[in-house]
Amino acid sequence: MTASAPPSDPSVRNSESLLGLRVQIDSLDQQLLGLLNQRAHVAEQVGEIKKREGTPFFRPDRVAQVIEKMQHTNAGPLKDLHVAAIWREIMSACLALESPQRVAVLGPEGTFCEQAAIEYFGGAADLVYCASFDEVFHATAAGSAQYGVVGVENSTEGVVTRSLDLFLHSPAHVVGEVSLLIRHNLLRKTNVLDDIEVVLAHPQALAQCQTWLSKHLPNAERRAVSSNAEGARLASTNSAWAALASERAATRFGLHIIAHAIQDDAYNRTRFAIICLPETLATPPVSGRDCTSLVVSVTNRPGALHDLLVPLKTHGVSMTRFESRPARTGQWEYYFYIDLDGHPLQPNVAAALAELRTTCAFYKMLGAYPVNA
Repeated sequence: MTASAPPSDPSVRNSESLLGLRVQIDSLDQQLLGLLNQRAHVAEQVGEIKKREGTPFFRPDRVAQVIEKMQHTNAGPLKDLHVAAIWREIMSACLALESPQRVAVLGPEGTFCEQAAIEYFGGAADLVYCASFDEVFHATAAGSAQYGVVGVENSTEGVVTRSLDLFLHSPAHVVGEVSLLIRHNLLRKTNVLDDIEVVLAHPQALAQCQTWLSKHLPNAERRAVSSNAEGARLASTNSAWAALASERAATRFGLHIIAHAIQDDAYNRTRFAIICLPETLATPPVSGRDCTSLVVSVTNRPGALHDLLVPLKTHGVSMTRFESRPARTGQWEYYFYIDLDGHPLQPNVAAALAELRTTCAFYKMLGAYPVNA
């Protein structure tokens, strides 16, 4: 008969200790599940009250308040970043029980736009995939989606001009934003860099990776498509094609990642705007870290642009972005897209906007919303 290991054997003690810890974790998981279901039942009751009152189901300011409170009381070892991610998913799942939120995004699956929507609304959101930002705006304005997510600015290539043009005549306004760190990867059916004839991606992605592409694939055609995920889908149909896209797209379309993070700027970021009709969600309240977005035009006269900016200086309002777009009237006129630091309900911002409006030939508030840090 083989003698059993003595109790002092470290391997036995470690095994028993690990088993005991796993039993604890299993017990805690069951307690957590019970508490989460209790929370879900309360959320369903909240949903019934909101339905009777006709109030919005999704309240991003409430989500932010809950997450901030949980982070404030967090004693560790969980990091605040992870606490935020966990609670956003919990609230997203509970909201889906109250009323699933339909969110229009640039498709197909695997786009950074999709990633921004999940980061903002959580994984339980009902995503509606669109072929272009035009369709995202249309779906949101027509009510087939309650919210839309559109790219507005990249830290390397500047503004997404099509989005700015669409804002001009859309009834949708901005209620939030997401800033994503963008990592472009070279994806392909085969796991080699040789013999790539075409690289497919959104025009912005091609521009953001031009130095790497010129060095490593100088003879490959750069072909613009509607989205990076669409490029990945197309690359999955032809072994001579490659795409610039996310890791999510690689997984979705069964592609190899030939080269990781090939964007020219290591800190490449894109801002995405969350849009909806005012009747879906009104302007969020003051958060203390807000941005007010406008589009204006002025008459073509000497000093007109100076007069536009004077009210901001007078009332101490900082301008964080100023972009011009042609008005397409044939008269060399322009629309100016302006981001201001602050909220229209703050007295100095309200005073500046009131004065600024009197100098404008055209004035439209695009939205006021919390800044994504």
